[in-house]
Amino acid sequence: MASTRVPRFPATPASNTILLDDRRFHNLLPDEEWGRLPLAIWRRFSKRFADGETVVYVGTVEEARFSRTGWWLAQLARVIGGPLPTGAETGVPMVVAVTEDAASGGQIWTRMCARSNGFPQVIHSAKRFAGPTGLEEYVGYGVSMALRISVEHEALVFRSVGYCFQLGPFRVPLPMRFTPGDLTVTHSDLGGGTFRFTLEIVHPRFGKLIRQSAVFRESAS
Repeated sequence: MASTRVPRFPATPASNTILLDDRRFHNLLPDEEWGRLPLAIWRRFSKRFADGETVVYVGTVEEARFSRTGWWLAQLARVIGGPLPTGAETGVPMVVAVTEDAASGGQIWTRMCARSNGFPQVIHSAKRFAGPTGLEEYVGYGVSMALRISVEHEALVFRSVGYCFQLGPFRVPLPMRFTPGDLTVTHSDLGGGTFRFTLEIVHPRFGKLIRQSAVFRESAS
């Protein structure tokens, strides 16, 4: 595996943020299961910032793979805002910004991935602590997915358990044939203030479609 190239920023929160005891993720799991997380992950998902404040993570893409079907799926997903990675370059910078949204009680996520040629890809989504599992991610144009979290091998794992389309007050569950398949995001601590963020999409018929893995460190303001 290629060596990780992560900017060496101090892993400290911005001085103008207000850190509170945030149990929103913790409350989705039994205390015993949450207690199996490494301390660094526990802290990372227990920080609540003041409304509008942002924490920024900077890193490098180490792995990016697509099947042929996965590549076409990522391109087609641009019609709903491009929620999936579209490039297979590695060794390029990636930045993730998480902003507290008091109006919804959730978080706004912005992911920026550089390209050696052209403009970076920017992916927007919003997490809400609602829905059948207590956690949903909205990816754009009324499309959302319910997420279930678990602790596996000392990593925090997010898995999709269903997709919905919302039109006004109506929520319509999407049949599997109209979804990309099962999405899994794994957050693994690497020590020294760094962590690995891995996204994988597997379709029941077409198999593994997309896999992207990057290593991050929290940036100072």
